[in-house]
Amino acid sequence: MAVSGAEGMSDKDIIAACNDGAKLVYFSYTISIVVMTFKRSSDVHFIKKGESGAVKGLPYTLLTLVAGWWGFPFGPIYSIMSLYTNLKGGEDVTNKLIVPRG
Repeated sequence: MAVSGAEGMSDKDIIAACNDGAKLVYFSYTISIVVMTFKRSSDVHFIKKGESGAVKGLPYTLLTLVAGWWGFPFGPIYSIMSLYTNLKGGEDVTNKLIVPRG
């Protein structure tokens, strides 16, 4: 599986970084076209320890702000859900993808 932001890192490097505080997250975005609304997830992104997930998710946040609200009735609902996910730094899936070592 390709992980955005982890280019050039081996699986062992990613696991070691995650055990040291890095995380794997995905971001959410919403696109609406009048009566159709699509809520989707990005690819998995590698967030280094100390790096802001909210900043990395900014493109998805901006896309949702521009294109997400227009569908009725789910456009505003899904847009708020996407914005919440992105502004909190993304949905952390590290423990689902990597077994932590204690």
